[in-house]
Amino acid sequence: MKVLKLAASGLIGFVLLLVIIGFLLPSEFHVQRKITIDAPAAKVFPYVVDLKQWRNWGIWFSRDPNMQITYSGAAGEIGHKSAWISESEGSGEMTITSFTANQKLIYNLYFPDFDMGSTGEITLAEKEGQTEVTWSDYGDVGGNPVYHYFALMMDSMIGPDFEAGLQNLKALVESN
Repeated sequence: MKVLKLAASGLIGFVLLLVIIGFLLPSEFHVQRKITIDAPAAKVFPYVVDLKQWRNWGIWFSRDPNMQITYSGAAGEIGHKSAWISESEGSGEMTITSFTANQKLIYNLYFPDFDMGSTGEITLAEKEGQTEVTWSDYGDVGGNPVYHYFALMMDSMIGPDFEAGLQNLKALVESN
C-alpha cells in the first residue's frame, strides 16, 4: 500500500511539473519554408490564390482522397473560403483575407476541433524569371499549457508538410 501511495504521489507530481512547464513555454509559433520555382510569379500565383487549386499541390489532399471539401466566395478573391472534413487530416476552414497579385497571399486558418486558428502567408519574390516562394504560418495558441507544447512542436509537425507542398507546387508550375 505504501508503494502504491508513493507511485500515485510521484505521478501527480510529474503531471503538475508538466503543467507548470507548459505555462512557461511560449504560446506563439512560427513555421516557414521556402522554395525557388523556375517560373515567373504571374505563373505561380494562380495556383496559390485559387483555393480550389490547392488540391493539386497541397499534401493533405493526397493523404486523404475522401476528404470532403466545400468552397464559398469567388475563387481568387478576398473572402474565398475552403472548408474540409477529414478523419485522418482533421477538419478546418481557410479564408483568404488579403492579397497583392503575384506577390502575397494572406489567409486565416481555423480548426474547430481545437478552437484554434492561425494566420498563413505565401509570398512570391521574382528575380530573373524565377520565383522564390515563402510559405509561413504563425499564431498564438492561448493560455492552455497543453497547447503550449503544440506551439513548441509546430515546426516539426507542419514544416515537412509545407516542404512537400512546395515541392508539389514547383513540379506543377514547372510542368505547365
